[in-house]
Amino acid sequence: MKYKHIIFDIDGTMLDSAYADLMALQKVLWELQNKRYEISDLHFALGIPSEVALRQLDIEDIPMASKLWSDYTKELSYTMKLFDGIKELLIELSDKGVKLGIITSKNRSEYFNDFSPFGLDAYFDTVITVEDSISPKPSAAPMISYLTKTGASPQDVIYIGDTLYDWECAQNAGVDFGLVMWGSHPAKQINTAYSFKTPEEILSFLINNNSI
Repeated sequence: MKYKHIIFDIDGTMLDSAYADLMALQKVLWELQNKRYEISDLHFALGIPSEVALRQLDIEDIPMASKLWSDYTKELSYTMKLFDGIKELLIELSDKGVKLGIITSKNRSEYFNDFSPFGLDAYFDTVITVEDSISPKPSAAPMISYLTKTGASPQDVIYIGDTLYDWECAQNAGVDFGLVMWGSHPAKQINTAYSFKTPEEILSFLINNNSI
């Protein structure tokens, strides 16, 4: 078995949440700055901590704006859904005895509000949110936190994600990376050895390469 740990990003990888996240952010900016941003101008906010995105948008009261963004996202949670095949993939991997983990730029509250309602928590042995490392992706720090917490070696791990931040986090920690191509804005420019068009392709790759 090559990979003893398979780690997943959440947004854009397992959870289709871009619409809720960006519509909520657009509403926050209109309310606090009286500015109407196009959704296309806010795509940069996907995959990074909410506090980082708000700082880049020149928001002064970050905690207040972050809570407002979270509240508006929660109102739009009915638009969120798992990507097709994700639950089945997790079941298959879990049945094969692989350790599953999460590294996300969500904070712990956002994790519980956005992801936990889908009932997948039990499949994951270790969850690293933005509070669990000294700096967020693209730093290696979240991955190092995962490796430290689990005792895994970099060669034991593959990280599955959809953004440049995910790829850089894996690269900086010396961990293999798999790029998913089904998210809202997959980072097609990433020069990675492994890319997947469907969750089923991940399972086939892992089995055919004796990686699990």
